[in-house]
Amino acid sequence: MIIQDVINHLEALAPLAYAEDFDNVGLLVGNKNEKLTGVLVTLDTLETVVDEAIANSCNLIVSFHPIIFKGLKKITGKTYVERVVLKAIQNNIAIYAIHTALDNALQGVNDVICNKIGLTNKKILIPQPKTIKKLTTYVPKDEAETLRNALFNAGAGSIGNYSNCSFNSDGYGTYKANKNANPTIGNIGKTHTENETKVSVIFAKHQENQIIKALKSTHSYEEVAYEIITIENKNQHIGMGMIGEFEAPMPEEAFLKHLKTTMNNGFIRHSNFLNKPIKKVAVLGGSGSFAMNAAKACGADAFVTADLKYHDFFAAENSILLADIGHYESEQFTKNLLVTYLTKKITNFAVVLSNTNTNPVKYF
Repeated sequence: MIIQDVINHLEALAPLAYAEDFDNVGLLVGNKNEKLTGVLVTLDTLETVVDEAIANSCNLIVSFHPIIFKGLKKITGKTYVERVVLKAIQNNIAIYAIHTALDNALQGVNDVICNKIGLTNKKILIPQPKTIKKLTTYVPKDEAETLRNALFNAGAGSIGNYSNCSFNSDGYGTYKANKNANPTIGNIGKTHTENETKVSVIFAKHQENQIIKALKSTHSYEEVAYEIITIENKNQHIGMGMIGEFEAPMPEEAFLKHLKTTMNNGFIRHSNFLNKPIKKVAVLGGSGSFAMNAAKACGADAFVTADLKYHDFFAAENSILLADIGHYESEQFTKNLLVTYLTKKITNFAVVLSNTNTNPVKYF
């Protein structure tokens, strides 16, 4: 097994295509073709974490936060970032960061928070736009079924809550929504020429390369004409934050005590009590002030996040209870998620949970 094999598993969980534009995700240090000796999973990559990887014979560090965020013009060891990169290179250790790709994943950072505090009926708080694409091409009629199957095998059709695709006699597809089914989406349009049929499929944007590869390898034309457009529909399975409900409402003070216990937190900053029970809760791991209005719009009684500023608490407008549980505290269980996931995928190599507490914030 090589490092790229681990990366493939990680990107099946959290495709990098859905990371935020400002982020720096993926393989930051190292050679993806190196043979794997072991994986260390951490929230942050510090020098002590690299030392931990060395001690555990791990040549791949999977980090939630990227150690390289801004451009490096020099690597002299002057800053903690430079020292980490130097030590990793000197010891032939690769560093991979997953960050906002996992923030936006359905079973990612915010799903962990929801599960920890006991929320049900979970859904994405801010669905990410422009994640669904549509390919249209023309193919000889007798090749249409073969091409459709090749595109479906490459991942086309697995979008949202649609399934039970059928094709009418007029050549147009029909779809039936089924939230529990594995969707299969595609449609055949009207004839382009007497001998051709239009084939259209919908796919997730991170699948574009494999969809095009399947198209070109299956289509009989030497030069394949096709069009890809972005669908405006928001993907309800990708995006920032989540919102869910408690089975039974609880008083505000009891809710905050519950947060302190379940999130292993001894210090919570919060807005004014509103003297109403807490049942519907929005969560967003890390810095989440930008999602406050979305939480309000979804009817949340409380919003759990981190890094709220002084004026953010005024912006609550006495309409929602804000609970700032701390940046590290909101994301601390993310590495456990990654270890559990990778351990199931990789059975013949050690996947080690870092013991290093990388929280830079101390409380007196």
